Amino acid sequence: MIHVLINLATAAIGLLLAGWIVPGVVLQPSGFLVAVVVFALAQGVLGPFVFNMARQYAAPILGGIGLVTTLIALAIATLFDGGLTISGFMAWVGATLLVWIVTALGGWILAWLFITRRSERKSKTAQ
Repeated sequence: MIHVLINLATAAIGLLLAGWIVPGVVLQPSGFLVAVVVFALAQGVLGPFVFNMARQYAAPILGGIGLVTTLIALAIATLFDGGLTISGFMAWVGATLLVWIVTALGGWILAWLFITRRSERKSKTAQ
């Protein structure tokens, strides 16, 4: 459950930053939650699929799996009206890079914070 919440939080932050920083990326407030949920769900489902396809057919691109998954998840999220719109090649590149960095780093940082705090609570209760 914590993993799902972390994915949703980092997706929301990444999409908000992309909408704020990257020209050509527009987020509509009315569809923001739908865009976040669709993006996070697509990224979670597509990650293992894209990894397995790349491992089988294109092993040299394994390092870019996160970027490919983020790009595909953004494309899927834009299919839902009223949420996320990305216009132009550079907007797609910028949004993909920014959202990928935020979701990757945010996921690691939030998971680390959660594990650290959980460990601290367990060590305090054990004393």
